[in-house]
Amino acid sequence: MANILIVDDEKAIADLIELTLAQVGHTCEAAYSGDEAADKLEKGRYDLVLLDVMLPGISGFELMEYLEPAGTPVIFLTAKGTLADRVRGLRLGADDYIVKPFEPMELITRAEAVLRRTGRLGAVRVFGLEVDPAGRTVKRAGEVIPLTPREFDLFLLLVRNRGLALYRDVIYERVWGDIAEDDTRTLDLHIQRLRKKLGLQKQIRTVYKIGYMLEAE
Repeated sequence: MANILIVDDEKAIADLIELTLAQVGHTCEAAYSGDEAADKLEKGRYDLVLLDVMLPGISGFELMEYLEPAGTPVIFLTAKGTLADRVRGLRLGADDYIVKPFEPMELITRAEAVLRRTGRLGAVRVFGLEVDPAGRTVKRAGEVIPLTPREFDLFLLLVRNRGLALYRDVIYERVWGDIAEDDTRTLDLHIQRLRKKLGLQKQIRTVYKIGYMLEAE
């Protein structure tokens, strides 16, 4: 998936962000000051930087000077939510501006929107399949396996949560949005079709009284 640098002087917040993004397959590193972040940016390559504004030493706004030459996408994560601060961050070249506190799913959704837009959301491999979130394709040995949009969304959700049992209502909310939770036939049918199309009859497991899970390799 993506390699993400988290820059926040509050370790508890940085740890929570890292846990949230790691659960959907991203690799994360953390820096707790502007100076530490500048050092990491000189040595490493990142697909996205999540950047607090108020940092010890170099501020988040000042750190944009290190990021601009490389063209690395940036999302500001900050408690500074005034219109002037948002405008300043976006004018400095940030791709998005999220005000704390925020919901984990909002962070994931907006981070991946930036990664898709900048072509940095890489494919992930699972059970011999190549899943490309940006291109919305699933391939085996280079051949695309035709999936409907709903089938792809459902499989991507399972891939990003492999090894975790997902409740039916969670799956409906993430994939269908406002579909009725008691419409079990719709979900079961999509699972059956995925198992058949992808050859994952055993790997996509039914979890009794909960929902479904894609086994961890």
